[in-house]
Amino acid sequence: MSVENIRIVLVNTTHPGNIGSAARAMKTMGLSSLYLVSPMDFPSCEARALSSGATDLLENAVVTETLAEAIADCDLVVGASARVRGISLELTDPRETATDVVAEAAAGGKIALVFGREDRGLTNEELRMCHRQVHIPSVAEFSSLNLAASVQVLCYELRMAHLSAEGTDKVPGVREHRPASSEEMEGFYGHLRETLEEVEFFKSCNPEKIMTKLRRLYSRSRPDRIEYNILRGILSETQVAVRKKRQ
Repeated sequence: MSVENIRIVLVNTTHPGNIGSAARAMKTMGLSSLYLVSPMDFPSCEARALSSGATDLLENAVVTETLAEAIADCDLVVGASARVRGISLELTDPRETATDVVAEAAAGGKIALVFGREDRGLTNEELRMCHRQVHIPSVAEFSSLNLAASVQVLCYELRMAHLSAEGTDKVPGVREHRPASSEEMEGFYGHLRETLEEVEFFKSCNPEKIMTKLRRLYSRSRPDRIEYNILRGILSETQVAVRKKRQ
């Protein structure tokens, strides 16, 4: 993703902690360009604390007096708003927006995602400066997202759109080990039966039936080499404990 071409613009942010949290949200998803339009309190120790290490974004943040300055060189400006206004803007959801933004950024375009004030969002005048509006489809009964949470949603969708475009959007696979061989498992079953006999498990049951069921159990689970070694270790330690107790 051409991250240098995508900027997050926060307009007239009231609480400095939200600036820090937004910076953290950006950095976790690979974005680094932060613009602040007339913030109420910045720089701020609270912003640094809540950035959780994303202080480089705060130190390099561009502070402007007006939204017009923050987006002057942008080819695409997207305003984030929970409310659908009477302004004739194309309205899209975060996923569709992210796909379009990533494609435009890859082609060299400069894009701004604009977020408004905590209490009332963007004004109609500010929205008119945008090319389109992105709306996060939260539930109607409680539709107000925290500013940093809104930034996180958009940054996440941008990250996923970028990974999808590169074909790298797969969840990392769990490291797998070679399954224990048939010979190893036969050694385990012999060890298991020996241990169960030592602890007198078979006193009131048929050993052959029990071992058959245990074989079925372990055959279904197919232990790998690491798991096999753990099981053998448990049996060995059990035998040591039983023999000590009988001495």
